[in-house]
Amino acid sequence: MPTAHPHIPHIPHIPHIPHSAHQNHLLAALPTDELEQLHSHLELVPMLMGEVLCEHDYKLNHVFFPTTSIVSLLNFTKDGKSTEIAMVGNEGIVGVSLFMGGNTMPNLPVVQSPGYAYRLKGHLLKQEFNHVMPMQHLLLRYTHALLTQIAQTAVCNRHHSVEQQLCRLLLLCLDRLPSNELTMTQELIANMLGVRREGITEAAGKLQRADIVYYHRGHITVLDRLCLETKVCECYKVVKKEYDRLLPDMIAT
Repeated sequence: MPTAHPHIPHIPHIPHIPHSAHQNHLLAALPTDELEQLHSHLELVPMLMGEVLCEHDYKLNHVFFPTTSIVSLLNFTKDGKSTEIAMVGNEGIVGVSLFMGGNTMPNLPVVQSPGYAYRLKGHLLKQEFNHVMPMQHLLLRYTHALLTQIAQTAVCNRHHSVEQQLCRLLLLCLDRLPSNELTMTQELIANMLGVRREGITEAAGKLQRADIVYYHRGHITVLDRLCLETKVCECYKVVKKEYDRLLPDMIAT
């Protein structure tokens, strides 16, 4: 498995939090007996910042259920420029193409926030998807929500300011992490949003001067979430509303 993409800095810091499969909302939403059947096959793995889970168009052998980590799904141009099309955290699964009929990743899944995930062999997930109706319905609803996020991200990247995009990114991360502290460099954020680093420096500076965030050496602390929500464009609420509608018992408000 590749370890890191050259455009993304490697920071080997992983928060220490007690681990449970229930920390992933998809797994927690499964009936108890089905989760117990899967439990012995779930492997807890560390997720290091910058780690590439599967190269673009490579065969997908495993899926990942993040618990305390966040994974960016990135698309790249031929000249190496990148843009995040969606993120996956404790609400979801990395590897939807596997159970949707494909065996390769159409994008590059890169760990943007370090932590842990549960890894499951792809053929076992396919068995569950094909024969266990609750699992199938759950994964299809999640995929629908993920597609909404991908579509809205495209709209946001095209029509909204860098500051609005940064606010959206921070809020989506907060929804998927147990604290208000994020580990992300400005270079990483610029790669995710597909903008120049100078634009991120300017946008982050505005938020810091307004006492909404505090940024220091790759660590961002959100000081005022409510104010952050007033700065963000409508894209954040569109995506959150769809996740809450499709997965009402899983996503914390």
